Amino acid sequence: MSRLYDLGVGVVRGLYDLRIHAPAHLNAEVEFPEGRRFADQWPTLRAEAGGVMCRLQRIPRFHELMEAQIDISANDGRDWRMFVLKAYGVLIAPNLAACPTLATLLDRTPQVLSACLSFVAPGKHIPVHRGPFRGVLRFHLGLIVPPDADGRPGTVLWVDGVAHRIGEGDTLLWDDTYPHELHNASDGVRVALLLDVWRPHMPADMQWLTRAITLIARAAVRWRHRAFAVS
Repeated sequence: MSRLYDLGVGVVRGLYDLRIHAPAHLNAEVEFPEGRRFADQWPTLRAEAGGVMCRLQRIPRFHELMEAQIDISANDGRDWRMFVLKAYGVLIAPNLAACPTLATLLDRTPQVLSACLSFVAPGKHIPVHRGPFRGVLRFHLGLIVPPDADGRPGTVLWVDGVAHRIGEGDTLLWDDTYPHELHNASDGVRVALLLDVWRPHMPADMQWLTRAITLIARAAVRWRHRAFAVS
């Protein structure tokens, strides 16, 4: 199954690479100005994420939601858990109910295709990998970011070889089809809000391809809807 997934993703990436030429790091004010809504509310979103973290052991690990990602999710025995609120347009109602402010922001921002709270355990290393297709951009907002021994944000995200320490309230808009990896070098759980947003200014054929991929992914999410809900 994983080989088939990798083959399909490779073909899709190749199609996007032929038609879309863009850097790994993007200007959120230009490409996703709506991201400011989320950044402005980060203290409230942090509090909501803290409430969700009380149920951390019930939140699924990434590979439990997407088996093809087991090599990067279960590589070192340390948890990477995903509290999904929206997946390819499918709303996860029980999870949204736990985060009312975030739910309202998502309702006001329809260009957000997927949204989750990402919980990375202390010491967790997510090895180099790439996202599946270039039709979306990744917006990252730091919510709970324990410091390292030097007092800096303790989690480092490398995107296309560039290191980022995204602190609490800090944001980054980037293209996750570029190679990236992450390491939580702190002694606490790092929590970030991850939004996948529709890439603006795509050629018409890439817009259609993105819609087709989204419809297929949406059907898969609906089929496994219960796996995403956290009681």
